[in-house]
Amino acid sequence: MSNIALLERPATRAPHLRPVPRFVESEAPAAPAAPATPADLPATRSPRGFALYVGLDEIKAAEAGVSLPLLVDALRRTLAELAPGAETHATVALAPHGSGGRDLDVVRLALQEPGAIARAKAATETEEKNEDYGVTVDISRKRVLIDGESAAFTYKEFELLQYLVLREGRTIERSELVGALWQSPEDETPGERTIDVHVRRLRAKLGRYEDIVRTVRGVGYRFDRHADVVIRYGHGTPSPDRF
Repeated sequence: MSNIALLERPATRAPHLRPVPRFVESEAPAAPAAPATPADLPATRSPRGFALYVGLDEIKAAEAGVSLPLLVDALRRTLAELAPGAETHATVALAPHGSGGRDLDVVRLALQEPGAIARAKAATETEEKNEDYGVTVDISRKRVLIDGESAAFTYKEFELLQYLVLREGRTIERSELVGALWQSPEDETPGERTIDVHVRRLRAKLGRYEDIVRTVRGVGYRFDRHADVVIRYGHGTPSPDRF
């Protein structure tokens, strides 16, 4: 997710969400419902507002013909019509490029939503218990564990494995690997066949788990999710208020 979020007022008025009336078959008029109070809150506390988490990156928004600032502006105007006295605050959720999982889950975690934090902590604890077996690719710490032991990957070998892992299920051509991983002027750009040498060295260090990097004959390489592999992604942090 990018933190570019320049507020733009849409040229046309965006359609607004409006409350849908609820019809009840009854002879007598229904009494107004009392405000709902979450059962888990003490009687001395009451709701003061709500947070709406939206999982949508800028690319998907653009494909839908909108932008994140436009959506925020439209929702704010809708709220101003329905509840003029409401105060609003919008913030962009930032996450590392290639973060796995659903957009909404990434957003909730990046904005430090308690439930998402608790689930992430539980998942991390489970992963750490399972690190004694199989391969753990720790994207956040730039390391690979094999059966609980740290593997001596070079920087380029880890980059190669990470590139495949973050594109799980997609066959990556050799030319794409060269273009993506050898961009620095200091790097000596290898030929496409040199990629095969790097992959062979990578597989040798993976040992009995070498088959997690698959060869697609005549095309390139791919990584498919494997029962012996755990992927650990870094977590995003909240951005400042961008609107």
